[in-house]
Amino acid sequence: MGESRLGLSTAQSFSYNGDCSCSRENAIDRKQLSLLLERVKSGETPIVEALESLSQLPFQDLGFAKVDHHRALRVGFPEVVFGEGKTPRQVAELAHVIAERSPLLITRIDTQTFEAVKKKVPEAIYNSTARIAYLTKSNELLKPGVIVACAGTADIPVAEEAAITAEVMGNQVERSYDIGVSGIHRLLAQLPKLREGKVIVVAAGMDAALPSVIGGLVSSPVIAVPTSVGYGASFQGLAALLAILNSCAPGVSVVNIDNGFGAGYLAAIINNISTTD
Repeated sequence: MGESRLGLSTAQSFSYNGDCSCSRENAIDRKQLSLLLERVKSGETPIVEALESLSQLPFQDLGFAKVDHHRALRVGFPEVVFGEGKTPRQVAELAHVIAERSPLLITRIDTQTFEAVKKKVPEAIYNSTARIAYLTKSNELLKPGVIVACAGTADIPVAEEAAITAEVMGNQVERSYDIGVSGIHRLLAQLPKLREGKVIVVAAGMDAALPSVIGGLVSSPVIAVPTSVGYGASFQGLAALLAILNSCAPGVSVVNIDNGFGAGYLAAIINNISTTD
């Protein structure tokens, strides 16, 4: 049906031709939606036309996946690609269609997959420690307030996944690594900085004591990430998860084992809605 006078597509037309090349019309973002509502309010656009513009929320069918381009409007951030279990070609195609219109974040990919992504999105950046590929679209100043800490050096990959996620979502991240309780003087040396955070992500494996200790020393919320670091009885992070779930420190929440992305995403949401001093 083409585009309306507002630049909003009155229908979303996507096709899959076998090689993942897709045709599409403009997605609806917040700026376009605000313009539409203003024109409805002024009477310039009839309500029927506005309803037609919004009748099919945009997603793009690639055959193997349906990319949710409307997610940024609903929840404030575009769809994130989980790379594990997908082929390099699939990840690259997903990266291409997302990066055309929004920030890009892909988690859990190896260097081979990133090389495929790079061919489709040359500006993409890869962090091999976190196994994350990303591309930001905004030049706005990052909002301070997020701190990412981890107990040991072996926890850094998960911590970096959290940190980069929060950064791509518009936050300035301070890092405090290798401050586990086995040498608690290292933690105490970082305490002034930790107390400045609006929200703190803490990655820890083995006994996972660090989130509880930090939770008892700061007034900000703590998001704990149990990691799969540890010997046999850690059960690939299950012992750490149970320890954090049983934390006696108030204000400590927990995400799934090794889920740095989930922790960074939640920290970004908390920090972005927090008031400025």
